[in-house]
Amino acid sequence: MASLYELTENFLEAQEMLFDEEVEMETILNTLDCIDCLIEEKADNYAKIMKYVEGQIVIAKSERERLYQREKMLEKRCKTMKEHLKQCMEVTGKTKFKTALYSFSIQKYGGVKPLQIDADVNDIPTKYLIPQPPKPDTAAIRKALEEGAKLHFAHLEEKGTSLRIR
Repeated sequence: MASLYELTENFLEAQEMLFDEEVEMETILNTLDCIDCLIEEKADNYAKIMKYVEGQIVIAKSERERLYQREKMLEKRCKTMKEHLKQCMEVTGKTKFKTALYSFSIQKYGGVKPLQIDADVNDIPTKYLIPQPPKPDTAAIRKALEEGAKLHFAHLEEKGTSLRIR
């Protein structure tokens, strides 16, 4: 049986491997399998590692949200600056010119004219609507099967299992 120090070191090594994208998951699991200790000790250490990783996930998600908000703010500011410059060019009547660094011009959009639907979808004649394919009503199918109906096109499967750590 390994010493407490060796066990801690081995589990920390496995935890570090989890964050290295170049290490295959199979290698990490093999490392964990090779740690010689009781299943209860192993389960405790698995849970510690998973709790740490879950904490890192929360941090990554909040950072992703912060970066997304920053991206949107910068996009909005850039768009506002572009629109302001366009207005300045239109007011001065200089709609096309070159500088030492850039060329500027105001052009109309190409392609088809934008379409705006002014009526409710129910007020539009059917020849202007795209028919939608039917979709199964899974709630009704589930209810019928749970009430004992035999349906040739669907069945209920067994519920899966999961590990719960409290």
